[in-house]
Amino acid sequence: MKENRLLDDIPLGTSGRTALEVAKDAALQAGQLLADRFYGAKEISYKGPGDVVTDVDKAAEVMLRAILAQEFPDMGFLGEESAGDRADQGYVWIVDPVDGTRNYAAGIPFVSLVIGLALDGEVLVGVTYDPLLKEMFHAQRGEGAYLNDTRLHVTDSTNLGESVIGMDLSYGHEGSLHALDIVKSFWPELWTLRIMGSSALGLSYVAAGRYHLYFHGHLSPWDQVAGMLLVEEAGGVVTDRHGKRATVYSDGIIASSKTLHSQFMRRTDGMEWRKPTRTTA
Repeated sequence: MKENRLLDDIPLGTSGRTALEVAKDAALQAGQLLADRFYGAKEISYKGPGDVVTDVDKAAEVMLRAILAQEFPDMGFLGEESAGDRADQGYVWIVDPVDGTRNYAAGIPFVSLVIGLALDGEVLVGVTYDPLLKEMFHAQRGEGAYLNDTRLHVTDSTNLGESVIGMDLSYGHEGSLHALDIVKSFWPELWTLRIMGSSALGLSYVAAGRYHLYFHGHLSPWDQVAGMLLVEEAGGVVTDRHGKRATVYSDGIIASSKTLHSQFMRRTDGMEWRKPTRTTA
């Protein structure tokens, strides 16, 4: 398979370990920092309106970058707190040291960290780690998705109305209102809605069948890099708002099973949220 050839071509780390093994170990190390500091005082600052960053975000990213650079010195790096290389040019590690920083800063235990490896924009390895529940979601292209050692599968539900739908709101006011319009169009038929504050966990929960569908209007590469791979490897689909297979630079994202994704696209056809908001990079 093409996917397996791509995996076979990934160089081993300097320790002789695979990229996935290194990523999982790095997640455990940085995750321990997140867990140790969760209940303690944090230095909080703002990158923009509502866009929170803590000293733990910065320290965890420094740690992750150092581990990955030591193992794979010739690969690029793109992190939320330090930026870096393009995600679609050669081998690039893509990292979010704390996904759900507003939760983390407030002591709300819905937090994860994300590590992904892409080659020319195609995600080959993905890890989303919840350091508080000790849940390691991980996948390699063509090798399936797992929660710790358990194989994952998206939901087999066939009725979108009888579903748990997850979403999170963008920083943009107008886009968030359009997302809420979608929720109103499903209500009260919809069983339940979850806004967790961590898109990485939201996508991981789709892969695990906990959520039946997840959508978000604007994500960065580090938010979605692992979750996209997890959902696809669990048998689901991940597209942009127009129904095209998602990339790490996609304009909006919808993740679900094939059946429920099709229902969502039909039900939301013509709604404002589905219209383009920016040019996909």
